[in-house]
Amino acid sequence: MKVSYVDLPGQYLQQRQEILDAVDATLRSGRYILGEPVSEFERRFAALCGVQHAVGVANGTDALILALKALDIGPGDEVITAANSWVSSASSIALVGAVPVFADVGDDYNLDPAKLEAAITPRTKAIMPVHLTGRCCDMTAINALAKRHGLAVIEDAAQAAGALFEGKPAGSMSDIACFSLHPLKNLNAAGDAGAVTTHHQHLADRIAQLRNHGLMERNHVAFWAYNSRLDSLQAAILNTKFEKLQAVIERRRHNASRYREQIADLVQCPQPRDNARDTYHLFVIQAERRDELKQFLKEQGISTAIHYPVPIHLQPSSEALGYARGSLPITEAQARRILSLPVHHLLEDEHIDYVASQLRAFYRS
Repeated sequence: MKVSYVDLPGQYLQQRQEILDAVDATLRSGRYILGEPVSEFERRFAALCGVQHAVGVANGTDALILALKALDIGPGDEVITAANSWVSSASSIALVGAVPVFADVGDDYNLDPAKLEAAITPRTKAIMPVHLTGRCCDMTAINALAKRHGLAVIEDAAQAAGALFEGKPAGSMSDIACFSLHPLKNLNAAGDAGAVTTHHQHLADRIAQLRNHGLMERNHVAFWAYNSRLDSLQAAILNTKFEKLQAVIERRRHNASRYREQIADLVQCPQPRDNARDTYHLFVIQAERRDELKQFLKEQGISTAIHYPVPIHLQPSSEALGYARGSLPITEAQARRILSLPVHHLLEDEHIDYVASQLRAFYRS
């Protein structure tokens, strides 16, 4: 049996006519930049996230950069984030001239609030918690810490559209939040796309200008800025996905539960929480002999991934930051053991059962 890690063609075929109709209507309209599909997307995404404002942007990395710029973070400032995320969580900070500072994570791969305080210095301007794997950080504790120290909070919710923590949606629990809508995300475009959410009108207005050259109006520029607009075609495709998102998430949650029932005695599995709704953008286990297991599963026709094998603080790009190996012990230990199993919503129970059976066969051997 073959088990794909992702199935983008299968997703497309499920909605083929709906997507083609949306693309055709957009092309016929002649409004390809910041057209009605973008406005519709922003309304629907704001509603999904429980906020007043959403601004579509070109991608998730730009979302982070624009959010940092909107908060006037730049040279001389520090921003605390996680080192086990995709590189954008840190590169966005560096690209605005600030310094990424890394704190260690807990067993759930998210920033450990108990370890954040030690990373705060007089130069700290913000905390950027990453809702890794579609599981929200403990935003109650992080926001309380930020309030005590007068820090801004930026949610990196790239992997967490539709997730909840204590009844609050990802993207609604901070000053400003950033999303990726990359093809591999649960809510996905057919190319790069992103969004920024906020409760605050002034931040939404600032992001809208930052994404569009700093324009005040067509021929007047208030400040130097970026070309980072969500285009109408990607917005039109995204608008076909909203009504199906909850079903996508529920199927992923079902698949995660089925894995737990069958392999929790063999490997460390992500555990559900009573006060949260995780979306399982990724289903990440921790396993002994990880590399051998990955190769074995490949030989059985099962595709897997590692998110991420080299933590950001140990990347060549981070050398100047001065982090030695061993400085983030939990992050580094997890990087040696983590493996992402297929969990996408097109998988049937028989696929999950097959993966579980092969995992059991590996450890029996």
